[in-house]
Amino acid sequence: AQFQWMLKAMDLRHVYNWNFARMAFVRTFLSKRKLTKIVVKGDVWGWDDPRMPTVRGIRRRGMTVPALQEFILSQGPSKSITLMDWTKIWATNKKYIDPIAGRYTAIDTKDKVTVTVTGAPATHTDMKDLHAKNPAVGQKKVVFSKNILLDQVDAASFAEGEEITLMNWGNAIVKSKSTTVVDALKSPLATLSGNAPISSMELELHLQGDVKKTSKKVTWLSTDQELIPVKLYEFDYLLTKDKLEEEDDFEKFLNPNTSTLTECLADCNVADLKVDDIMQFDRKGFYRVDKAFKNGEPAVFFQIPTGKGGK
Repeated sequence: AQFQWMLKAMDLRHVYNWNFARMAFVRTFLSKRKLTKIVVKGDVWGWDDPRMPTVRGIRRRGMTVPALQEFILSQGPSKSITLMDWTKIWATNKKYIDPIAGRYTAIDTKDKVTVTVTGAPATHTDMKDLHAKNPAVGQKKVVFSKNILLDQVDAASFAEGEEITLMNWGNAIVKSKSTTVVDALKSPLATLSGNAPISSMELELHLQGDVKKTSKKVTWLSTDQELIPVKLYEFDYLLTKDKLEEEDDFEKFLNPNTSTLTECLADCNVADLKVDDIMQFDRKGFYRVDKAFKNGEPAVFFQIPTGKGGK
């Protein structure tokens, strides 16, 4: 009323003010006082922590500006507070990053499986598109040799005699698998499955095989290249409860496990990535480069949600 009176008294153009409700997200708090508290306590790395519901935080996690703008505009004006899932905003972001993110390969360092590929040609390097559907993204080096690495979870799923597909190469037949007792004692996978992990394997290349008929298509890395050490971070919600009530003590609902770190070895092309680059590790997900590979220090990547998990 005072604002309108002042406009009238000064003979200014009449302006209407509209009040809108702020956005609210599941398992998230937006109170500056509460956010300040977890920053000061060291529960997060700072205001730009990728787990923080700040613009700096979600940008560091891999949110693009066009996606953020589209999401905000799509909400429209509303006077009622609605509790939204993070799924929509991250699904919107995926539309922007999927067409431009180059594809790379990484193998988990823990329990990686050494493989000998019989019938493989001499070690050589081919140039392949970084993005099969968008050649404009650029090209990458793919090294082919008889010595490769596989993820433990893939190797353990193979049966002897089974035909599988090595992505970007072709089919191969599993000839033999080896395990060791020492690996079984050290490996958490052995504890969970009750079986000793695979330590080595022999595959026979079968390029005339039909890739459409195999059910298992796996990533691999030749060891005859410079493998780049990388750290892959995946983040979870800050809260364990969807919505905090006024009487809730938010600290009692803080998620004690909000990040997971996986150490991997990546293909040689990863050495060329720069901070803020957005890319995809095949079969692992989209990532933003938080720290580039330099002087032998591992590169650091933050996983970007795609709307499936909403985190």
